[in-house]
Amino acid sequence: MRHPAPLIEPGICYGRLDLPLRPDADIERMACNPLLAGSKHVWTSPSRRCRELAERIAERLGIPLSADPRLMELDFGDWEGKPWNDVPRADLDRWAADPLGFRPPGGESGAELIARVTEFRAVLIQDCTVVSHGGPLRVLAALLRDEPVDLLEPAPAIGSIAVLTAAEIR
Repeated sequence: MRHPAPLIEPGICYGRLDLPLRPDADIERMACNPLLAGSKHVWTSPSRRCRELAERIAERLGIPLSADPRLMELDFGDWEGKPWNDVPRADLDRWAADPLGFRPPGGESGAELIARVTEFRAVLIQDCTVVSHGGPLRVLAALLRDEPVDLLEPAPAIGSIAVLTAAEIR
């Protein structure tokens, strides 16, 4: 599951910023989704926007909850909290040309994101729910399906749920 919309103005870079959810975030509806019924464990990014939903899911289902920093969003370093329009165009072009190797100033590269999500994948148990961010979820889905990771592929939508069946996981 990707977290609900955070409380921040559109167009602001917010990878690692620890933001609350928007007041209209319907975590109760998300936590009651029937697709979660068989979960035996909830894993979450420690970020508030994920943790609030994950806590509600774990409470509702009566299952264990674990926060794992490997599920945090990409660290955008000096870009955090800035409008995307204020990030130098040359830097954005370099990032698009080399999403694996490019590192925003003070941040992390796509390769580093993949490495930490790969480490997390090793601890996953069957029949669990993962609440995280667009970047880590995109990587985790590819890893579980044993497909190449495409960091330029669109991230899952805010508040979305994707179910991977045992037949899809390699």
